[in-house]
Amino acid sequence: MKTPLLNAALLAGVGYFCAMAVAHFFGIKWPLLFVYYDVPFHAYQDKIISFAVVTYACLWWSAARERSVVPAALLAMGFTVAGLAAVNLSDALASVLNGRSTQAYWWQTAMFAGYWVLLFVLYRREGANAGAAFR
Repeated sequence: MKTPLLNAALLAGVGYFCAMAVAHFFGIKWPLLFVYYDVPFHAYQDKIISFAVVTYACLWWSAARERSVVPAALLAMGFTVAGLAAVNLSDALASVLNGRSTQAYWWQTAMFAGYWVLLFVLYRREGANAGAAFR
């Protein structure tokens, strides 16, 4: 049975990813909507990112409607967190930061990881309430 908490968490993700897509498309470099908001960028790259982020919104919308899609959303978010961590540790990022801290990027990465944990816990809790019907 679908629970309102998981539904709300997934739909919040849809809204967030839509806002992120708009920010990238129009070059609105705000923290949380733009993880690496204060590094050099090329506008065409951000337009490509905006299209890619729409796929996240679609995946989350599908997961809110059909729970069998939630594991795919969790997998995508897990890879996102791992990818952001790899970028945060990379020499490529360090080379454009000129000695500045990566702390703001780590906070944002931690927020994505926290969102992943929230979705995972809510999904598992929903499954436990569903009993044998849960897959």
